[in-house]
Amino acid sequence: MHEFIVALGLVFVIEGVCYALFPVAMKNMMKFAIDQQENNIRKVGLGAAIVGVVIIYLVK
Repeated sequence: MHEFIVALGLVFVIEGVCYALFPVAMKNMMKFAIDQQENNIRKVGLGAAIVGVVIIYLVK
């Protein structure tokens, strides 16, 4: 459970840094995401989750 909380904290750090350093790019990315179909967003999210699981599996 401790590792999960650390990983969640790291996600917040990375997100926060992206918004702090590149606010215009993040706004443009949000506008781009709004224009996408739900299925495309779902596929990208699922792909990212699979890549994350594979990375965790390889590291452990």
